Amino acid sequence: MKRYSFIFLLIFSVLVSQISKAQNKKPEDFVPKGYVILEKEYGDLNNDGTDDCILIIKATDKKGWVINSFGEKVDRNRRGIIVLFKKNNSYELASKNYSCFVSENEEGGVYFPSELYVEVKKGKLYVNFAHGRYGYWGYTFRYQNSDFELIGYDSSASRGPVIYKETSINFLTKKKLTREDINWEKTMESGDEVFKETWEKVKVNKLIRLSEIKDFNDLDMYSY
Repeated sequence: MKRYSFIFLLIFSVLVSQISKAQNKKPEDFVPKGYVILEKEYGDLNNDGTDDCILIIKATDKKGWVINSFGEKVDRNRRGIIVLFKKNNSYELASKNYSCFVSENEEGGVYFPSELYVEVKKGKLYVNFAHGRYGYWGYTFRYQNSDFELIGYDSSASRGPVIYKETSINFLTKKKLTREDINWEKTMESGDEVFKETWEKVKVNKLIRLSEIKDFNDLDMYSY
């Protein structure tokens, strides 16, 4: 009888331990084997008053190391994103995509590669790419329909501080705004631009989901 009581207590303690671990998951617990965390960002993404967590992760496959055009050995493993909702003292998975970003060590052509950074503002997830003096572009996601869906896109093309074109697409209203400096060949300083605004309707059949993006570099915003 004592033996059965001991076995019962052992099983009970194991179950309690497993339940406790499941209820107290940390962001690191969601990182798959073969990946490391590059960045963490926090902010309220579901308007419940608590800060959720965004992880930028990167694969660690040895085969991802290559020799670049400068003869340097660089890590070309792809990067991904994991979005977690905070629930009490634990986290739960909201969305994941393990390989949607190229490596930070990709070739940048005549300039360095674009810089990836994510942020949270007013309950939305922003995935941004900065390209120094040439401008930036960014994607706005909102949690709906059990994933983060792309609801906006913004870009700015410039020569140093001078902007010569800005684009903004709202995938919910299906409208696109383009602002172009009609005097860009003569504009020498920021603030001297003369912008012409053009509004267009865009065709949106289905909103893009974060978990389904194969490569952000392949998202064709020019088709809208």
